Amino acid sequence: MRTHSSRRLLSALAVLATLSLTATACGSDDSDAGTGGAPKDVAAALEKGGKVTVWAWEPTLKKVAADFEKKYPKVDIELVNAGTGDKQYTALQNAIAAGSGAPDVAQIEYYALGQFAIGKTVEDLSPYGALAHSKSFTPGPWQAVNQHEGVFALPMDSGPMAFFYNKKVFDKHGVKVPTTWDEYVEAARTLHKADPKIFITNDTGDAGATTSLIWQAGGRPYHSRGTDIDIDFDDEGTKKYTATWQKLLDEKLVAPISSWSDAWYKGLADGSLATLSIGAWMPANLTSGVATASGDWRVAPLPQWTEGDRTSAENGGSSLAIPKAAENKELAYAFTEFATTGTGASTRVAEGAFPATRADLESKAFLDKPFPYFGGQQANRVFAESARNVGEDWTYLPFQVYANSIFNDTVGKAYVSPTKLDDGLKAWQDASVKYGDDQGFTVNK
Repeated sequence: MRTHSSRRLLSALAVLATLSLTATACGSDDSDAGTGGAPKDVAAALEKGGKVTVWAWEPTLKKVAADFEKKYPKVDIELVNAGTGDKQYTALQNAIAAGSGAPDVAQIEYYALGQFAIGKTVEDLSPYGALAHSKSFTPGPWQAVNQHEGVFALPMDSGPMAFFYNKKVFDKHGVKVPTTWDEYVEAARTLHKADPKIFITNDTGDAGATTSLIWQAGGRPYHSRGTDIDIDFDDEGTKKYTATWQKLLDEKLVAPISSWSDAWYKGLADGSLATLSIGAWMPANLTSGVATASGDWRVAPLPQWTEGDRTSAENGGSSLAIPKAAENKELAYAFTEFATTGTGASTRVAEGAFPATRADLESKAFLDKPFPYFGGQQANRVFAESARNVGEDWTYLPFQVYANSIFNDTVGKAYVSPTKLDDGLKAWQDASVKYGDDQGFTVNK
């Protein structure tokens, strides 16, 4: 997850938030809004054909695009990598502001979708038939795209969380796999005492990881009713998270190593980083980036905040949305539906993506797949259970991209100074409130 951004990016995102609110206040074109009436004539658009430009960085879409063109030879799919994450969102907002150059389809991560949905700069897909898929997707991804009284994208993948641990290290030091976060803290102490070079995990402050664990703990710091927003990091779930994580920081039980750095990969390979609590998309990264540790690692459900619970959360995942400025919206929807459901979804899973679709998640072939990297473990069974147990009613801010960009300037201080996590979260809350107020939102705290 990204937590650092340039001043230029922050300025661009500020413009986007303003544009979104302006569109709402002025009454953007709502002729396509609502859920009534027959679906738009997607079949006729496919018969006529045309070109669909797709902005996405996800590599599995290459095979999907080729399959779509084979099935519908009159349609040309042009895949464009306009940059990953924040870079693409900046390019997309620039195209929206300019009134030209926007793609027909855009990949948008779940945490970022709200800023486009609230101003309706992306299409409500309900009139195209999207509501027919309400039961097709797992709860977390569907909830992420079904917001502000519309369906503003279709889920492409998901990131239900799991607990990845180095079995070789755990066995060597006689540590049991923790089933609660209290046991996790004890495991951290035991491992670090046995070998001071071993840390239970790494953490230098990450907005996505923090909000995901707060989500799992039952915290719901964000509530959004259009432009009326609540931000409150003083709820019981958040306190559960900070009380536990503060112990790890105070006792120096987490390594001060940034994720995705060379030192991180090295620690995962040599066993000095013993666990990861992360999304189900992680196996491919371990297989390619930590190949020498193949056979050492296993997967288990996330530790629980309350003994006996089975609650999980999402960490990552993307959707496909159709900008209001798209030229071929019906064709764009046809491709979006193909890529995220049915054959297209299964193709992406076969190419290495983690499914958001119930059918793929529940298929015997998926569940029974052995992972040589995890010693032959059927790890998808753990991931599938996690997807079913994702806590409900989680929402992000409609300016979460900006909020995440200032995480290290606020909460991040708890990792490099005497600042406590609770105080860091309060600073993050205050900075987010100020930003929201400045952009025309009504923000309560």
